[in-house]
Amino acid sequence: MTMVIKKTLGPKTVAAGEFKAKCLALMDEVERTGQPLVITKRGRPVARLVPEIAASQSLFGSMRGSAVILGDIISPLDEPWEALSDEA
Repeated sequence: MTMVIKKTLGPKTVAAGEFKAKCLALMDEVERTGQPLVITKRGRPVARLVPEIAASQSLFGSMRGSAVILGDIISPLDEPWEALSDEA
């Protein structure tokens, strides 16, 4: 007789009672491995514990401090603008 054992590729599952007893250790494991954990109640999945993913930084202000202003950028230039001339 040959016995076939199926290996599931999905996330690890744990019963709610076991999760309650080992909550902190299971949270540490999820953080360490990065693998989600499905919590079941009477064999049915009821919750999923996933690792926290760091929020990406906003692009707004990401270039702050990377430019240098040289000279006066407020005062008008001494040169006439080409756009204001009638020679178009």
